[in-house]
Amino acid sequence: MSNLLTEDEANICLDILEEMYPDAHCELVHTTPFELLVATILSAQCTDIRVNKVTKEIFKKYNQPKDFADMDIHKLEGLIRECGLFRNKAKNIKASSKVLLEDYDGEVPKTISELMTLPGVGKKTANVVASTCFGVPAIAVDTHVFRVTNRIGFVSEKNVTSTEKSLQKIIPKDRWTKAHHLFIFHGRRTCFARNPNCEICKINHICRYYGDN
Repeated sequence: MSNLLTEDEANICLDILEEMYPDAHCELVHTTPFELLVATILSAQCTDIRVNKVTKEIFKKYNQPKDFADMDIHKLEGLIRECGLFRNKAKNIKASSKVLLEDYDGEVPKTISELMTLPGVGKKTANVVASTCFGVPAIAVDTHVFRVTNRIGFVSEKNVTSTEKSLQKIIPKDRWTKAHHLFIFHGRRTCFARNPNCEICKINHICRYYGDN
């Protein structure tokens, strides 16, 4: 890849992406921070569409930490089986629910550091919940954000941790959360992993990948 985007180019790119995806938002359906926490745990290596299908039924009956803390683990596994990795996810959801009840009075904590004390909650999940529910500036780097930002030229990194740190440097803090959603929308609708739709992309004049190819 050639040289990375300048700060001005990065902001111009974000401006264009906002025009392309004015409705960019978290696509995991939820009505409370706890529901988003559960949905985000379920979304690991699973599509939001499938997660939403599963949680639509689960949340009708079970949507509080106590519901999952008291639930038989095998029952929980059965409810979330379609999301894949169901045994590990069930274990983490149940354990996190217990911690919420014991340490946080049943409320989802509002800071990234506190969220990361919950079993199975890594930086990405914590960033998603904190930024979406509590307005904490954050850039959650999932597979789409990693691919799109490295491809366009915002960063040139080998892993999600360094990608997040580099994105925080080039993107103004007040744009972090919105940028996260814009990159995901772009990755799902235009900048596909295979055969990205470069010819019709409105940022191809800025994109380093397009310029190099």
